[in-house]
Amino acid sequence: MIQISHVSKIYRNDSVETAALSDVSFEIKRGEFVAIMGPSGSGKSTLMHVIGALDTPTSGEYILDGENVSKLKDDELADIRNRKIGFVFQAFNLLPRTTALKNVALPMAYGGVPKEERVKKARKLLEMVGLGDRLNHTPSQLSGGQQQRVAIARSLAMNPSILLADEPTGNIATTQAEEIMGIFQNLNEEGHTIVMITHEPNIAEHAKRVIHLRDGKIVKK
Repeated sequence: MIQISHVSKIYRNDSVETAALSDVSFEIKRGEFVAIMGPSGSGKSTLMHVIGALDTPTSGEYILDGENVSKLKDDELADIRNRKIGFVFQAFNLLPRTTALKNVALPMAYGGVPKEERVKKARKLLEMVGLGDRLNHTPSQLSGGQQQRVAIARSLAMNPSILLADEPTGNIATTQAEEIMGIFQNLNEEGHTIVMITHEPNIAEHAKRVIHLRDGKIVKK
């Protein structure tokens, strides 16, 4: 599913070069649940941007579901993100004045899915994450954990190849965090491939494998 081969990412500022990733290689198979861990400055955010097709590596190769993402242009990266990647962010990134149902349906609207079909699917996804009775609530009417459930439902709207979760429990209470991780585990058991960025060991324990980064390099996988 994911093949990262000798990937490096160098940021240049005037004459200064900073290596955020250095010769990183690993594979993630279809149906895996993998956590990527590391301290601040370890390169995990940069790696997330590469895996999420938000950025391209300076060198090396990234294959996602059979497609070489490494050399794509911005519009091609956007197409990959829309077709193959479902994002779940720490900050939820929900539209504040829009109902849960419409937030989940939005990616399908951009994808050209007919209105009746996208409303039906959005309702089904929200019911799946336990929010069948909150369809018409806006984010301000939902707890942090409920907002993240909406975000998870939205991430599944376009049937992505992978779910990429960036610190998905960082903004919610501990009890709600466990519930959110339970949802991810259920999705994984149903066959979804999940890649999660986290700095919390107790959250990483929910994954089936942990990749450890330090100073831009993999120290354990």
